[in-house]
Amino acid sequence: MAEQVVQTIGDLHESSLAAAKAFFDDHYDRTLELLGGENVKSLVIALPAAGPDHDDWRRTLARDLARAQTPKRVNVMGASNPDAAQEMLTYLRNAPGVTGQYLAAHE
Repeated sequence: MAEQVVQTIGDLHESSLAAAKAFFDDHYDRTLELLGGENVKSLVIALPAAGPDHDDWRRTLARDLARAQTPKRVNVMGASNPDAAQEMLTYLRNAPGVTGQYLAAHE
């Protein structure tokens, strides 16, 4: 099985409601396709950094997908700084017990 698959979403709206809608309209089907792959053990959805008004929908996404996809792991991260993003990906790759979490980089 693959160690970790990363789904990178490059740009979302500043408004939390518009961003959530855009994610589900434009990216959610691809997320489910990735999770349906036999070789996928862990999926990290990498979103751009956003304000705290985005935290709720991102946490819900991580939590509900992780529950639905057990034993596969699903986490969501928000980071715009490439170094911060890489550090979080490394952390998640080496933390097999972490699933259903939203990790936001404080850049």
